[in-house]
Amino acid sequence: MPATDLWPQGVWDIEAMAHGSMSVILFTPRGKDYQTTHAQDEIYIVMTGSGILVIEEQPYPFTAGDVLFVAAGAMHRFAEFTDDLVTWAIFWGPKGGEVA
Repeated sequence: MPATDLWPQGVWDIEAMAHGSMSVILFTPRGKDYQTTHAQDEIYIVMTGSGILVIEEQPYPFTAGDVLFVAAGAMHRFAEFTDDLVTWAIFWGPKGGEVA
C-alpha cells in the first residue's frame, strides 16, 4: 500500500483472513525487512522472489515455491531479497507456539 505519514515506506502486509487463532497475511517487503518477533508460530509460503530468511542469525536461502517455518518468539527477518518478493504468512496456535 502507498506511503503515509505513519508508514513512510508504505504498508507491506494486509490480512487476507482470520479464523480462531489463525491469520493469513499477504507480506511483500520492499527494501528492508523491519520485522520483530511474533507470539505465534508462523509459516511463509513464497509465491515469487528469492532471498535469505535469517532465523536467530542462521541464514536459510529460499526461492519461489518454498515453505519456511519460524517458531514463536524467534528473531527473524528477510535479507538480500529480490524486489518481487511476495509471501503468504500464516500465524496460528497459542501464544508461545505449539509444543513439538
